[in-house]
Amino acid sequence: MCGIAGLMTLDGSAPPEAVLSALLAALAHRGPDGDGRHVSGDVGMVQARLAIIDLATGDQPLYEPGGGALVANGEIYNYLELRAALDGARIATGSDCEPPLHLYRRHGLAFTRHLRGMYAIAIHDPQARRLVLARDPFGIKPLYYAETARGFSFASEPQALVRAGLVEPEVDTDVRAELLQLQFSTGTQTIFRGIHRLRPGETLAVAGGRIVERFHRAALPEGGPTAIGEADALARLDAALEDSVRLHQRSDVPYGLFLSGGVDSTAVLAMMARLAERPVRAFTVGFPGTGVADERDAARRAAAAVGAEHVEVEFTEADFWRLLPAVAAAMDDPAADYATLPTFKLAAVAGQELKVVLSGEGGDELFAGYGRYRSAVRPWWLGGRLPRARGIFDRIEVLRTDLSGWRDGIASAEVSARGTGRSRLQVAQAADCADWLPNDLLTKLDRCLMAHGVEGRTPFVDPEMAALAFALPDTLKIRDGRGKYLLRRWLAGAQPTAEPFARKKGFTVPVGEWIHGRGTVLGPLVAAHPAIQPIADAGAVVALFRTPGKHEGFAAWTLLFYALWFGRHMLGRPVTDDVFAALAA
Repeated sequence: MCGIAGLMTLDGSAPPEAVLSALLAALAHRGPDGDGRHVSGDVGMVQARLAIIDLATGDQPLYEPGGGALVANGEIYNYLELRAALDGARIATGSDCEPPLHLYRRHGLAFTRHLRGMYAIAIHDPQARRLVLARDPFGIKPLYYAETARGFSFASEPQALVRAGLVEPEVDTDVRAELLQLQFSTGTQTIFRGIHRLRPGETLAVAGGRIVERFHRAALPEGGPTAIGEADALARLDAALEDSVRLHQRSDVPYGLFLSGGVDSTAVLAMMARLAERPVRAFTVGFPGTGVADERDAARRAAAAVGAEHVEVEFTEADFWRLLPAVAAAMDDPAADYATLPTFKLAAVAGQELKVVLSGEGGDELFAGYGRYRSAVRPWWLGGRLPRARGIFDRIEVLRTDLSGWRDGIASAEVSARGTGRSRLQVAQAADCADWLPNDLLTKLDRCLMAHGVEGRTPFVDPEMAALAFALPDTLKIRDGRGKYLLRRWLAGAQPTAEPFARKKGFTVPVGEWIHGRGTVLGPLVAAHPAIQPIADAGAVVALFRTPGKHEGFAAWTLLFYALWFGRHMLGRPVTDDVFAALAA
């Protein structure tokens, strides 16, 4: 896990050293263990390293005999198998990121077809006079780019492109509408006008400072559900989960687990315990003294059942007011997901002793755990409806800005997801895997963990796991009004004390409760903020922060997050440890 950045000039001149240094400085938090630089002709690349595999010889850039240079962020989990298959290649290091460089020389832009892992890769090929960028098929690792009058530039985080002076900070209002209504944004355009995401699974070739070729590797299999019996499916799931967790545990440094007490992370825990040579180190967050469900009891039982070392972390109202400005600063590609808050604190605690943490992200998307999936497969006369048919502010009369078109990106993803023979359930899952998963959940995991020098790994978000799970019959995903049926069945056998079929409340953070408690003071500060003044009626905002209710709480939280994000990333305000001071600055 690292940070990478670079540029290719438009006029063929050497990239300015000052710009490369600024990019590296902006990404230093992602790689506290060292940095590297490659400058050749019109291309410059930098990397800030978090050392996980090959601590001795894995420094980047990496080079191959043909002159190619690579910097990368992520982990190639099947690197040992790739090394064994690369007959004749002169492997110079033990790094997991060296095989992709040799594969590129053999297969060109299609080299990513051989990779199993999470990655954002940049390769300078001086022979072909081109720069190649690649991102893993699920978009676990971020990569952004901009085409400007200076040339083509890229970075692991958009804030680095801004801080290096390559792009001026300006809000894209269409993306802002998505953020306000969905709490995340879709597609390739970020909220920073002129800064784009590489699509998950995309590989770009750049020559002369401009994109000249694209290649795409799909994350999900084509076609509809596969006919398979429950017993056979359980056996295949057991083998796939064991294989994925084993690969995701490859590391030269200690690792642990974020354990929520839910089905997904408990399933990962059960498999880690099966494979482990020592007790699993598991971290769980709880919210004492609030009205939300606290998952620590369930997580405690799951940890005890397998002999895991369990660390319980409390997230309090004081943490909320103290940490939120730092969270908004870390989420430069904004996702107003309140789960960023406990994830940020868990990462801070885990980072004191570990560099790698596994999590259960992706289980809901691949095994159909969300209620919106069950709604999507029901006909309209039985209450069925499209996922995300309503936006956060549809019922809240606060904004004076036109948010029409906020669902266009979601609708486009739904159309693209309609592969040949796919069921309605698969379409809903594929649409989530295209945008919600990479642009909310995985962005949250990346930014919150990398802010503390911790690598997050996701065994469910894996091509082999997806090939099995996505193709399951709908009845092995949803049954008797519950999602993730097959995963629950597996967990019932692997760890019965987890009670995977028991009714559980969804994970939530009491942000509405905390905001309403201080709403009288908070509302006027948010209403007067430079981010909010142009888009919302001040009186309505003040009233919103004083009004209790689930929908009102979501809306107030979204405005608060956006104001803090805007203050940091558009106005350049310093990060403080107090929400009220940050708003009043």
